Amino acid sequence: MWVPALARGLIREDVLRSMRYCDGYTDLLGPSGAAMRGLAQRAMNSPTVAAIYQHIWRPIMVAAMSLHGMSISAERERAAAALHLGGRQRVLDVACGPGNFTSYFADQLAGDGFVIGLDNSVPMMERAIRDNSCARAVYMRGDARDLPFDNRAFDVVSCFAALHLVPEPLGVLHEMVRVLSPGGRIAVMTTYGRESFLVRKGLELGATICGVRVFDRTTVPTFFAAMGLVDVEQQLQGISQFVTARRPEHVNEFGPAVHPIGSPSVPNQRHQWREHRS
Repeated sequence: MWVPALARGLIREDVLRSMRYCDGYTDLLGPSGAAMRGLAQRAMNSPTVAAIYQHIWRPIMVAAMSLHGMSISAERERAAAALHLGGRQRVLDVACGPGNFTSYFADQLAGDGFVIGLDNSVPMMERAIRDNSCARAVYMRGDARDLPFDNRAFDVVSCFAALHLVPEPLGVLHEMVRVLSPGGRIAVMTTYGRESFLVRKGLELGATICGVRVFDRTTVPTFFAAMGLVDVEQQLQGISQFVTARRPEHVNEFGPAVHPIGSPSVPNQRHQWREHRS
């Protein structure tokens, strides 16, 4: 099948040497994959959680994040619409879990379009292959903090209900922008700590115990704006936020692909974005 070959063509040359094929997915980490620190991170690497994720665990997580009754199918439709999915796009689904979004995104594409679902959990990879395999989806085990792909490799990059689980979320966002092509779109759905001090502190305490990060209203959209992304929009719902942005068509080919916050290339100013609440 041509899709795995196209997907492998996006892998960095230095990573190809450690690549191996494992029962339907490509392993780019090997047995020395990064250890998960907190309760939530360990849960994502549990075969039991991987087995029940699609029908039990994720609906519980969605309810906990108060998406106002939004179903899983509606959540995926919103994401696909925001990312303008369709045609021959190259899509990366970061921290894909068992591939619920990956397979849905793949069904929206045509021609040479395909989706790579990336996760560092072996049980999640195995469950993705079992439950969400399709012609345009390829699953790879890799580290979101050091994405194993070339700069500007993807037309669409997403991360849904997972950024708050990783130890270095801003590093993951930096990597997601690095691999986004000019004109490409990016989307993140993660936690939101609300504006109330007492509510926010209560959420942060519970999240810290579980190893989950609670983001404020400004961190993710400000990061995107500081990285040079445009059309930044944020939807706040309950204790969740959905942030989308686009990389400009014209990017300096001779300079670095992205600039970290606080570097001389990033102006120190208050960035603006469109915010929606419900």
